[in-house]
Amino acid sequence: MNHTPFSALMRLSRSRRDNTSTNKTHPLIMIMKRVLLLGLALSAATLMQGCNKADQAASGTSQKRLHLAFVANSPGEYWSIVNLGCSIAAQQSGAVDVDFRYPAAPTVEAQQQILNDLIAAGVDGIAISPIDAEKQTEFLNQIAAKTLLICADSDAGKSKRVNYIGTDNVAAGRQAADLIKEALPAGGKIALFVGYAQAQNTMDRIQGIRAGLAGSSIEIVATLEDGQKSTVAGQNTRAALAKHSDLAGVVGISGYHGPELLLAVRDAGHIGKVKIVCFDDNSDTLAGIVSGEIHGTIAQKPFHIGKQTVAHLSQSLRSNQTPVTGTNLFIESRALTKTNIEHYIAQQRNISFYLKDKAP
Repeated sequence: MNHTPFSALMRLSRSRRDNTSTNKTHPLIMIMKRVLLLGLALSAATLMQGCNKADQAASGTSQKRLHLAFVANSPGEYWSIVNLGCSIAAQQSGAVDVDFRYPAAPTVEAQQQILNDLIAAGVDGIAISPIDAEKQTEFLNQIAAKTLLICADSDAGKSKRVNYIGTDNVAAGRQAADLIKEALPAGGKIALFVGYAQAQNTMDRIQGIRAGLAGSSIEIVATLEDGQKSTVAGQNTRAALAKHSDLAGVVGISGYHGPELLLAVRDAGHIGKVKIVCFDDNSDTLAGIVSGEIHGTIAQKPFHIGKQTVAHLSQSLRSNQTPVTGTNLFIESRALTKTNIEHYIAQQRNISFYLKDKAP
């Protein structure tokens, strides 16, 4: 059971403010996202109460209480929903605690210090979204020798982690390429904006984008890194618009990019002239699609990534079988544009959409 207090869940759900722009969000979308987070947190609290009673009733059994951890790469709205998915899965699994953490500074060293602390605390299993897959491989191998280790959201495929759970990011990149070609049927120059250039999910998405754009008249003229800092992302966008006067499109690889790209393009007076494609369903991004200022986004399923990750760790640790190394659990992503955004928003208003094992 996850004994994270309800107030702590809500503080985390509000952490999105630390890493988003100051765009004015469509009121209905802002309300929808807040209701979603509140509803999921309430569901977690309700499940917690029921599971606490079940734990008390089963206190005479020999079932070991599991201490699991999920180490994200940054704070934000996306990770708030991943955390809630982890909480729901922990409560449904029974006798499971989940320690959800992200580094205060967006560095490999800060993330690895968290892992060292967790190992010292004797955790039974860890899921991590590595900041730099190549640089962290050796360190992750050391962690894998001490506890059950999987990668979630972003992979480190060369490490000895057991498996990966999350979006098929190469496929998601191809989906983004389709949106780019749809937005720019005559072709043109585009710039890519990334958080951590060496994160595996970033590299995979760019691989998918390049493959999807092959043979088209669309040219990538810049790839700019911001270290998962939204203010830097905004500065990079403005610099790219100033340097490339003929820029036809901007593409953001991480969730916070949509709002920052929108704000920069809007400030430059280039709405409609410079097309925007991004990732994730940040509130401001959804509002931009509704208003027609953002062409489209690739929405992941963060709640299900968190839920499946904790469920998988729990099942692996409770079974007597050795985990099968190298297997991946891909969770489908979805392209959102003006044509289907209203239906998507309507789905999100229904909390049961998130609580199901698989989203429709």
